[in-house]
Amino acid sequence: MSAAYDLLAEKLNARNVDVDAVTAALHAQVVETPSWAYGNSGTRFAVFAQPGVPRDPFEKLEDAAEVHRHTGIAPSVALHIPWDRVDDFAALREHANELGLRLGAINPNLFQEPEYKLGSVSHPHEAVRRQGVAHVVECIEIATETGSDVVSLWLADGTNYAGQGSFAARRARLVESLSEIVEVLPESIQLFIEYKPSEPAFYATDIADWGSALLLCQALGPRPKVLVDLGHHAHGVNVEQIVSLLAGEDRLGGFHFNDRKYGDDDLIAGAVDPFQLFLIFHELVACSALERGVRLTIDQSHNVEPKIEAMIQTVENLQDAYAKALIIDRGELERAHAEGDVLAGHRALVDAFRTDVRPLSAKVRRELGASEDPVAAFRSSGYTARAAEIRIGGKAASWT
Repeated sequence: MSAAYDLLAEKLNARNVDVDAVTAALHAQVVETPSWAYGNSGTRFAVFAQPGVPRDPFEKLEDAAEVHRHTGIAPSVALHIPWDRVDDFAALREHANELGLRLGAINPNLFQEPEYKLGSVSHPHEAVRRQGVAHVVECIEIATETGSDVVSLWLADGTNYAGQGSFAARRARLVESLSEIVEVLPESIQLFIEYKPSEPAFYATDIADWGSALLLCQALGPRPKVLVDLGHHAHGVNVEQIVSLLAGEDRLGGFHFNDRKYGDDDLIAGAVDPFQLFLIFHELVACSALERGVRLTIDQSHNVEPKIEAMIQTVENLQDAYAKALIIDRGELERAHAEGDVLAGHRALVDAFRTDVRPLSAKVRRELGASEDPVAAFRSSGYTARAAEIRIGGKAASWT
């Protein structure tokens, strides 16, 4: 690996890439993994159990610690309430600290209770709206207790048929409910608002796209920001342009990274369209978004592949995509823009994308005390077999 890195560094230096600056940026990259991805999951057809799956949030953190141990850049774990509800959140926070982790974004659940059949915070009945608002306020309190600085909100609210509800009335109820939440939001906690064009609502989703999410954030004041889930777009949507637009308005809060072939598939980020992932990081580098605190969270469902290995592979993909974005010849790119040289501008991006940066990522991981080849190192560690032996009895964690 050292010889491969030396060869890569020589090539990058010849292209006037500041390898030391790139390395420093990769050292500073932070990825947040989701607690729910470590539990059993599936589709609407079936949930496929895997041996050694965590039985509670404490064991989920132990799995997340393995991802961080082998990648070096995944110290934060997002929680989902009530899936990760515990009697003592201070104890959960202490357990995370002991594992070298911290508790990340708190994600309220406003879609599984039977009362939410027709929506939550935009429901036509005030009692249901009160229930939804109270749950988000509870999650803000949990965030304070766990030391989290983000409450990340995704709503399933919407309608399945024309005539089921009034667009304007649902919007008004949504703004009214979320305004109450913003009023009690501490300065130390951010509110991220996520959008999705369909599912489970199939006619109209109350927060359907980035524009509706941005307008909602603006209506709620200067603090709320938009969260971009890569799988929450219609086919053909230019996600990297959305990233640039939101960042330009200082309303880009963070991401839920995943990939998809057809719908909201929640596959490993970069597994289907690695070029799109690279272009997203290109835009993040161009506007210094990571230095401004934009959050890189994973949101995936590993139904048939080993969960910890899949999460490790995802973090690797995010490392490599960021590294490729950092080595773009931006001087050449600016020259091409200024001169109207279409092909030269495109080639500046393609050249970086085609560069094998894995030796650089491996070197960074080694310097961070992690594994040069994280998946291989994890497989040889025996952790999965040990977890399967220990985690006998009880109920495996699951989103169902």
